[in-house]
Amino acid sequence: MNFANTPSFATHGLQPGARLFLCVLTSLALMVGDSQYGLMEKARDAISVVLYPLQRAANVPLNLSMQVSDFFTAQAALQQENDMLRQRDLVRASHLIRMTALEQELNQLRQLNALSATPSHAGIVAEVLYTGRDPFSYRIIIDKGSNNGLANGQAVIDEHGLVGQVGRVQPLTAEINLVINNHYIVPVMIQRTGQRALLYGFGGGLEVRYLPISTDIKSGDLLVTSGVDGLYLQGIPVARVTQIDRLSGAAFARVHSQAVAGVQSSRFVMVMPNRQLPAVPPLSTPPAPKPGKKRAAADSDN
Repeated sequence: MNFANTPSFATHGLQPGARLFLCVLTSLALMVGDSQYGLMEKARDAISVVLYPLQRAANVPLNLSMQVSDFFTAQAALQQENDMLRQRDLVRASHLIRMTALEQELNQLRQLNALSATPSHAGIVAEVLYTGRDPFSYRIIIDKGSNNGLANGQAVIDEHGLVGQVGRVQPLTAEINLVINNHYIVPVMIQRTGQRALLYGFGGGLEVRYLPISTDIKSGDLLVTSGVDGLYLQGIPVARVTQIDRLSGAAFARVHSQAVAGVQSSRFVMVMPNRQLPAVPPLSTPPAPKPGKKRAAADSDN
């Protein structure tokens, strides 16, 4: 190996031990001077300024990983919080619906109890269990029966008006034929004028039939029970007139009406007792002639 170009200071410098001693002495001098007099303060500031971009660059991967972790953690927490709030809203909504239904039932029971407090409307309050199996029969089943004193033919009302009539009675339940049932007939009268008529159910609706075309009836008139049949009390609201068709050349007007009672929405109903009507007096017969008068009449004929 050619050492001809080796600098002289590299071959003729201080010995390694002397170099080590010099470095240690210089380090101790710098440490003492920095601790006592702050000789390296400015140098450290300058070095920190130079190395600051490197420190930031070195921390970028760690900061990114922490931000990504915080993002997913925040998303999971928000999703969990949203699920909890949604469940809470559903629970509160169900409670609100239940409270609204209970309030409606309470109001209905209050009105029915107010009706039952009057002597003319004394009856048995019953709860509607379910509707009939045939949706086109328009019947409901209540939770009172013959054990509670119910009988066929009793009128059934709610807080608004006539609902129907007891059809079939069992010990614990009873079947109610609604006024909108087919072939259901109620003797009614126009409340405004007192004109009597017959109200027919036709499977979902009500109409007045065989009413003379010249009858004074208007849309919006209230039809109430006339009481002439001996079954219903007089004055129970039944229906309200919605439309009147008077065809030219026809003898009778066609009157459409709508039930005022909640025939398909009432939760509670009241079964009215049967009316106690006086007995029909027997037909009067001419008195039989006395025997003396009969004989005198026979002699005069002879």
